[in-house]
Amino acid sequence: MVSEAPPFWWTKADWRAWSLAPISWIYGVVARSRMENAPRVAVDVPVLCVGNFTVGGAGKTPTALALCAAAKKAGLKPGFLSRGYGGSIRTATVVDTDHHNAGDVGDEPLLLAQKALTVVSPERAAGAARLIEEGADFIIMDDGFQSAAVRFDFALMVVDSLRGIGNGHVIPGGPVRAPMVDQMRHASALLVIGDGPEAHPVIRVAGRAAKPVYEAKLKVIRPRRFRRKKVLAYAAIGNPEKFFVSLNSAGADIVDARGFGDHHHFVEDEATDLLDTASARDLQLVTTAKDMVRLRHARGKVAELAEKSDVLEVQLEFDPPGLAQTFVEQTVQSFKKKALL
Repeated sequence: MVSEAPPFWWTKADWRAWSLAPISWIYGVVARSRMENAPRVAVDVPVLCVGNFTVGGAGKTPTALALCAAAKKAGLKPGFLSRGYGGSIRTATVVDTDHHNAGDVGDEPLLLAQKALTVVSPERAAGAARLIEEGADFIIMDDGFQSAAVRFDFALMVVDSLRGIGNGHVIPGGPVRAPMVDQMRHASALLVIGDGPEAHPVIRVAGRAAKPVYEAKLKVIRPRRFRRKKVLAYAAIGNPEKFFVSLNSAGADIVDARGFGDHHHFVEDEATDLLDTASARDLQLVTTAKDMVRLRHARGKVAELAEKSDVLEVQLEFDPPGLAQTFVEQTVQSFKKKALL
């Protein structure tokens, strides 16, 4: 997976995208074959896959957390299944937030593990088995829509309305992981986060495929504490602009904004620069929850950066509010139907 997407992926397709079209076509053929023909292991509990059509951030993590809350409300014991991108662990492992760091298990699993049982595993079938062994009776699979060797009962595809699918080209000419027609065929529903215009092309594809489209928005938790505060905002997520927009909506005065590549690990010089700039200009440092879990176990200036940074906490709100429960129920129903076959 690409950790820092080329900027031209997110603009109208130009000569760079078209010059890579032959390679994108080959990549698409392979991706299509994998989705159609790769064997997927059936597990003994319902599996809800939270995926996206492109590389980079789309809002999967807040969506997964919201679905987890709904599953708990339904009396289930949900568990998160993640590949652990960015981590070094290579066996199915239960994430321990007191002992693991982002270098061990990746950053998203550390966030997920704060709310529910979480297992990371490069081999997702083994990870699913470990979750069931630990008592999970409902699995929320973070990503894995295109390639994971686990059969899912419901696939909720998340789209960021500010980015959509970029230029619409398949890797490497664009950010799309596999041809959209093929991906949409395996999707259960589309969830558009925000009210930006870039999701419109995806919505049209979903309409032609007769897939339902739903909406949700990210809401800042306790926004008043950022109102009229002069800040230096920094983020190393798939789409830092989304973080800046949320912070601005909370009333913050963003004097300086710094975006880094997704999953970026800050080094001493970068932390020193952020600290010195904030101090010299009397700015409050603000970052994302995902960045904070990556900084938490650091040392030196990076640890100081974590100590002096505030976190913009957000949660996903569905429209209508009961959608998360509906997705959980549909996953369980699909699982039961397959069990009867």
